[in-house]
Amino acid sequence: MPRSTERPLGGSGPARLSDIATEPSGGAAGAPSKPGLRDAAAAFRFRNFRLFWIGALLSNSGTWVQNLTVPYVVFQLTHSSTWVGIAAFSQLAPMAMMSPLGGTIADRLDRRRVLLVTQVAMGVVAIMMGGAWVTGVASVPVIIGLVAVGGVITGINAPAWQAFVSELVPRDALLNAVTLNSAQFNAARAFGPALGGLVLVTLGPGPAFFINAASYGAVLVALALIATPKRPPVSTPRPRILSDARATIGYVQDRRGMLACYVAVVALGLFGQPIFSLVIVFAEEVFQVGGLRYGLLSAALGIGSVIAAPVVAGPGSGVARSRLAGNSMVVYGIALVCFAAAPIYLLGLLALLIAGGAYLPIAATLNTTLQIQVDEAMRGKVLALYLTLFTISIPVGSLVQGWSSDVIGARTTVIIAGCAYLAATLALRRPSWLGHLDD
Repeated sequence: MPRSTERPLGGSGPARLSDIATEPSGGAAGAPSKPGLRDAAAAFRFRNFRLFWIGALLSNSGTWVQNLTVPYVVFQLTHSSTWVGIAAFSQLAPMAMMSPLGGTIADRLDRRRVLLVTQVAMGVVAIMMGGAWVTGVASVPVIIGLVAVGGVITGINAPAWQAFVSELVPRDALLNAVTLNSAQFNAARAFGPALGGLVLVTLGPGPAFFINAASYGAVLVALALIATPKRPPVSTPRPRILSDARATIGYVQDRRGMLACYVAVVALGLFGQPIFSLVIVFAEEVFQVGGLRYGLLSAALGIGSVIAAPVVAGPGSGVARSRLAGNSMVVYGIALVCFAAAPIYLLGLLALLIAGGAYLPIAATLNTTLQIQVDEAMRGKVLALYLTLFTISIPVGSLVQGWSSDVIGARTTVIIAGCAYLAATLALRRPSWLGHLDD
């Protein structure tokens, strides 16, 4: 395994970004410069982060091929929005249940090794999905069961994945790293569904599942090449999931900035996130498109995030986190309403592009705030609670909005959800809430 080329800071971490940045030409020596587009890729100066980013981009692209395929298969088998919501619930509910355990594991064990194990396990589940389809044994219960198993593994994986980013870059590059990490996820969300739509049209669901399985090889290679300083051993007592969860809640209650992140992500999960699983309903029943145009509609959210990434990672890093998150939440809510009300496919596509552009700064800012404000000993558990709340709220929102789409229609459902998200955003924009993101 190659050694990291990054110079240790105090013997335990990578160099500070300021240590390797070149001094700006002109002006007084050491004078701070306002972040610009040239700073948008600052975290790529660190080898470990570059490896992780590239591997994650390829792996997540495969994941989004599968994320497009699962609701497509379920909807084709059932022609029911409710079943699409149940499929989303079956993945995210187990993830939410396992995230507290994942947080404890992330704080106690080597995170890189945890990720190696979980990535292999998720690849095996993808192979089983593809095998079930090509052998003709796939049914809604089989697909949902395998998705649920994948959700269990993802719940253990996610806290370690999020916390691992903080080991790859110094603190002053963390916002940039989190933003670029979100950008690669959304780049995968742009490319993956587009590829998935092409694969579904030409080859069918089976190869789509196998493409996801193969994509895990990229992140496994990246993790094998990464070398990080060994974290000090954790001296806490043997982990107890419930008592750890209570301790984490108590820890967060005393920190208003973290609490604001939790409330904001619950609102996003309940009202703003279910649109991802409902895209198939809009494609089939509202805009009456399929195949590549369905893939493009799903990819639009990711494409919008990729377009916004250089602005968020560069100039956006000089904007107060409360302002960046608050304004983006308003834009996201308006874009949801516009998408639901769009009379034609192209306007709906444009609205999702705007929604994707607003989603990136929301996700990056909330994640960065937690990463900056948390103590290292609590990092995995705090991120696990954040992910748990998010992944509980998403399936609940997906179930409700899926059922509502069957009863009152997809358009009306998403308009109501968008308005509810805007109302929650306006309540959170008070200084006593989002203002504490800047603490």
